[in-house]
Amino acid sequence: MFGPSLMQLDLSRNQISDFSLLSYSLSTCQNLKLLNFLDNKLKGKLELSSLSCKNLMVLDLSCNLFSGPIPSSLMPNSLVSLELLDLSHNNFSGKFSTLHFAQCSNLTKLSLSHNSFSDSGFSLSLRNCRLLQALDLSHIGLRGKIPGDLLGNLRNLKFLSLANNEFIGEIPPELGQACGTLEELDLSSNKLIGGLPLSFTSCSSLQVLNLGNNLLSGYFLSAVVSSLPNFRYLFVPFNNVSGYVPLSLTNCTRLQVLDLGSNAFEGSIPPGFCYSTSSLERILLANNYLSGSVPVEVRNCKNLKSLDLSFNILNGPIPTNIWNLPYLSNLVMWANNITSEIPEGICVNGGNLETLILNNNLIGGRIPESISKCTNMIWVSLSGNKLTGEIPSGFGNLPKLAILQLGNNSLTGKIPPELGKCQSLIWLDLNSNGISGALPPDLANQVGAGGLVEFEGIRPERLESFPMVHSCSSTRIYSGMTMYTFVNNGSMIYLDVSYNNLSGSIPENFGTMSYLQVLNMGHNKLTGNIPESFGGLKAIGVLDLSHNNLQGYLPGSLGTLSFLSDLDVSNNNLTGLIPIAGQLTTFPASRYENNSRLCGVPLPSCASGAHSTNLHTRNKKAPVAVGMVVSITFFLFCILGLAIALYRVNKNQLKVEQREKYIESLPTSGSSIWKLSSVPEPLSINIATFEKPLRKLTFAHLLKATNGFSAESLIGSGRFGEVYKAHLRDSCVVAIKKLIHITGQGDREFMAEMETIGKIKHRNVVPLLGYCKIGDERLLVYEYMKWGSLESVLHDTAKGRGSRLDWEARKKIAIGSARGLAFLHHSCIPHIIHRDMKSSNVLLDENFGARVSEFGMARLVNALDTHLSVSTLTGTPGYVPPEYYQSFCVQQKPMNRQ
Repeated sequence: MFGPSLMQLDLSRNQISDFSLLSYSLSTCQNLKLLNFLDNKLKGKLELSSLSCKNLMVLDLSCNLFSGPIPSSLMPNSLVSLELLDLSHNNFSGKFSTLHFAQCSNLTKLSLSHNSFSDSGFSLSLRNCRLLQALDLSHIGLRGKIPGDLLGNLRNLKFLSLANNEFIGEIPPELGQACGTLEELDLSSNKLIGGLPLSFTSCSSLQVLNLGNNLLSGYFLSAVVSSLPNFRYLFVPFNNVSGYVPLSLTNCTRLQVLDLGSNAFEGSIPPGFCYSTSSLERILLANNYLSGSVPVEVRNCKNLKSLDLSFNILNGPIPTNIWNLPYLSNLVMWANNITSEIPEGICVNGGNLETLILNNNLIGGRIPESISKCTNMIWVSLSGNKLTGEIPSGFGNLPKLAILQLGNNSLTGKIPPELGKCQSLIWLDLNSNGISGALPPDLANQVGAGGLVEFEGIRPERLESFPMVHSCSSTRIYSGMTMYTFVNNGSMIYLDVSYNNLSGSIPENFGTMSYLQVLNMGHNKLTGNIPESFGGLKAIGVLDLSHNNLQGYLPGSLGTLSFLSDLDVSNNNLTGLIPIAGQLTTFPASRYENNSRLCGVPLPSCASGAHSTNLHTRNKKAPVAVGMVVSITFFLFCILGLAIALYRVNKNQLKVEQREKYIESLPTSGSSIWKLSSVPEPLSINIATFEKPLRKLTFAHLLKATNGFSAESLIGSGRFGEVYKAHLRDSCVVAIKKLIHITGQGDREFMAEMETIGKIKHRNVVPLLGYCKIGDERLLVYEYMKWGSLESVLHDTAKGRGSRLDWEARKKIAIGSARGLAFLHHSCIPHIIHRDMKSSNVLLDENFGARVSEFGMARLVNALDTHLSVSTLTGTPGYVPPEYYQSFCVQQKPMNRQ
């Protein structure tokens, strides 16, 4: 297959799953020097006999799906010429301490990161790798204390990463004594205490130090770090470091990034940080207790790109010449006591500014007109200040603007119709101002995609006491970047113009904003009818039209809004019967009160009072007209009925044909793939994780990841679809639920799960990572649970899996399940009621932790009305609360039982 003279074989990123190709390559590698199988689909245990690759220098098997222990034949003992060994991003297991590196004299790079080793010991033979320059042992499950003799004889080491493990205790001083050549050290995301030992002052070559997400404290920044002149990147966020920010850090003249956020620093910001020759590009001091004013010397940091001073106690004005910084792209100072006005001249020297977040300060004056020159602006948040004047129409010239938050100010004038030109706007908050005039129909014109980043780098507990910040009590307040992809007009998802002086009617085209989730127009002077087109707000969850002068009937189309969890039309001039449709009758009477001619559940019956008198008068005046209308209506219904009958016959025939074609196209073996020639361009979907940025996938990617949804990838099935195991290109394993699409229930199930679970993050709930819609296909992407369902583990005695569950494990699963349910039922607004709890709906992760799953019967429960009527008993055989069976009403907690 390969000639004996072959010296390099690079088969990276080819979706190779045939292990025999790798086995053959390693068995005929007498002269091979480079072998690269990076980013393929190779899986299973590596069972290789002794190899004869005496000349092999580079072996890269990273980003595959290998499992089991690392075979000794792949270690440098057998591959004596090996210089680079990369086995990262697999699922290798076993004990790290048993790996042998006795003969690794030529090894310069070793990466074993993102695997699953299980012990706390280090392989002592690593110290034999005297030429080693890069060692990556991050995210492999190591525990205990960092051994002091870790570096041993590694006098040439330049890169060392022990991040994302479970190390405890202090950083050993011996590590600093042996770091003469070390340039980059990453100890982040462990449980280390204390500080950085004084011995690290001898690390004269150190350029990058990451100590973030630990429990460090003390004064090591001034005592140790300040004496390292070659420092370029310093990351110490999310620790317990206190005291003043040391001015001595300016001794690090090459420093480019300084991240001290989320600690307990106090005092003022040292003005000496910024001097004429400063190299600083990012200064991140958010979420501390800093006071005083922002030093005017910040204008001297000519290379500054990001300045984040949010969530401190800073006062005084924003430095006047801050806009002269030529590279400034992010200015974040929210939640301080900043005063004065926004300095004039924003973006006059170029449109590099992308983020301007100054909300919740004491800033007054007008919004500078020159903000229209910030053509790269993505997020503007000026809410909760004392701004006056009109909203600049120049906002409409910002094609990338995704979020505009101007609420809780004293702005006046009209809403600029030019905002409809913002191609990416998804979030518009103008509440609690003095804005007047009519609602511009142009606001429904957005057709682009926006991005949302919120509260990144802020400790959740600090936000709990902050006004106007709402979160689920058991989750983090942020999860990094969230992207939205839109395919229809009206990309806005949040629109709040409440508590203003708006007048006129509601534009009819607002009903076309199909992605809108929150629409608040309450407390204005709006008149006219509620548009019938509001039935097109299919994603709406909160709709507030209260305290206006609206009149006419409540549109029956509102009853089709299946995700509506909060409706308020109180204090208007509405009339007629509240439609008995959807959830409209489940909201409390307070949501309809003070509409003198509105009646029906939950208000008093329409049979009494002014409403019935009015109906009698109208009927008495126009008996002939009514008769004519009835006759014409009957005739039209006859014609319409005939047309519908013919349409349904043709449609049913088409569905049968599509159903037959779909069944015939299903793959029957692992080698089968779907033909996509007749399928439109696959829609992109978003995969969100806790620690990683979003990854854009397509429907075609999911097909490849499951081998065309083949039978070999099938791992489960339920009443709403089948579940497949999928191996993505980056070695991640996910579970994909392919919902049935024979009836309309699949769409409803898809939307219910997507809208509710997609935003839920809890350690005892199976997270929904993403979704995909294309044609009739509805796919949900979940985090993969290694041990499957609790039911299968309990009852799969043939494989001996049930024996893994001793009483301690069962107790852990029971507590985890209870915590997951408690979170869903109580900790989030709106509440999510499971209603189908059983052992098959509890999945077990790799550590046998319980994760509640299957929210097919989940429903949004209104925060003010915890009852949701249903027509039939919901769920599958299993436990049914007696009060639910008796009343068919959802409640957050059981009735008191005697």
